[in-house]
Amino acid sequence: MDHSLFFLIALSTGFLTLLGCLLAGFIVLTEKKVLNYGQCTIDINNGDRKLTVAGGSSLLSSLAEQNVFIPSACGGRGTCSFCKLKVENGGGFIGPVEESSLTSVEQKNNIRLSCQVKIRSDIRIHVPPELFSVKKFAGILERKRFLTKDMVELRIRLTAPETITFKAGQYLQLQSEPYKGRESVTRAYSIASPPHDSGYVELIIRQVPEGICSNWAFSVVKEGQKVSFSGPYGDFFLSENTSPLLFMAWGSGMAPIWSMVRTLQKNGDTRKCLFFFGARTQSDLFFIDEFRLIEKAIPSFSFIPVLSREAVDSGWAGERGYTTTTFKKYISDISAFEAYLCGGPAMIDSTVEEFVKSGLQKEKIFFDKFS
Repeated sequence: MDHSLFFLIALSTGFLTLLGCLLAGFIVLTEKKVLNYGQCTIDINNGDRKLTVAGGSSLLSSLAEQNVFIPSACGGRGTCSFCKLKVENGGGFIGPVEESSLTSVEQKNNIRLSCQVKIRSDIRIHVPPELFSVKKFAGILERKRFLTKDMVELRIRLTAPETITFKAGQYLQLQSEPYKGRESVTRAYSIASPPHDSGYVELIIRQVPEGICSNWAFSVVKEGQKVSFSGPYGDFFLSENTSPLLFMAWGSGMAPIWSMVRTLQKNGDTRKCLFFFGARTQSDLFFIDEFRLIEKAIPSFSFIPVLSREAVDSGWAGERGYTTTTFKKYISDISAFEAYLCGGPAMIDSTVEEFVKSGLQKEKIFFDKFS
C-alpha cells in the first residue's frame, strides 16, 4: 500500500475516534450539567426506603451518595457486571453496554446494570436486604508489606467506624486517591484478615500493569496515610456444614482463604482440611512460615504449595505441576469434601470441571472468581 494513502487512512481513523470520544464526553457533560431532571425518587423494595436524589446521575452513584452501596469492581464502566439490580419501573431502555452483560432471562426479569441506568425520573428498584448493612469506612494504613515482586499486603486500622463485622471470605471496595493524572477509582479486594481482628482489615493486592487502584496500592499509598473503603460484600464464605474442607487458590486468591484458615484456627476447628496453593516459582510463594505454624497447631490441616514453572535444578522438594492434578495424590475420595476456590476464571472453571469428574457434587463447590 502507498505510504501516503496508509497515513491518510490512519489519520482519518484517529480523527474519527477522537471525534467520537469528544462527542460522547459532550453528551455526558450536557446531560449532567445542562439537562435538568429535577428531584427524583428512588423507591427501594416496595416502599421500605425512599430516597430523593438529583436526576442525571447513574443509579449506582446516586445510591452511593445516599449510603446504599452496591458492589462494583470496574468503576462504573459496565465491564464487571457486579452491580446488577432489579429495576421494576423507570429504568429506561437497555443500552449496548448492558445488553452484552445481561442474559435474555435477566433482561426479561428486569435485571439491569445499576452503573448504566440513568436517573431521569422516579424509579422503583429491588435491593438485596444484606446490602443495607454495607458501610463506608475510613482508616489509616498501618503496615505495607511486599510479599512478592507483584504482591503487596496492606493492613488498615479502622478509624470511623472503628470496627467491622464480616464473614471470612467476603470482600470490600477500596477507593484509591487521584495520582499522576489518574482519577480516583473503586476496586474490589477480598478481606485477608480474620473477622475476630475486627479493628483492622488486611488486603492482598496483585499489581496489574495498567491497574489504577493496584498501582496506587503498590507504588503510591504510604504507611500513615488515610484510606477509605466500603463493605462488606459477597456471599463467598464457609457453610455451616462440618464436611472436610478442600481449599484451592492462586496468586492473590490467597486472601479469602487466609482469612478462612485463621478463622478455623481461632474457632478450634479440627476437621480435615487441605489447602492447595498454585504458583509458578518459589519467588511467588508467601506466608509459608505462617502456614507451617498452623500445621503444627492443627494436625488435621495441610498446606500444599504446587509450583508449575520451578527450575528443575532449584532444589525445590515440594509439589510440581498443577493443582488440578496434584490434589488426587492426597485425596482418594473427594465426594465427602466441600471445596472453596479463589483465583482467575480460567483456573476456577477447569478446577470445577476436574472436581466434578472426580466425584464431587457441583453444589458442594464454592468459588470467588477474580477478574
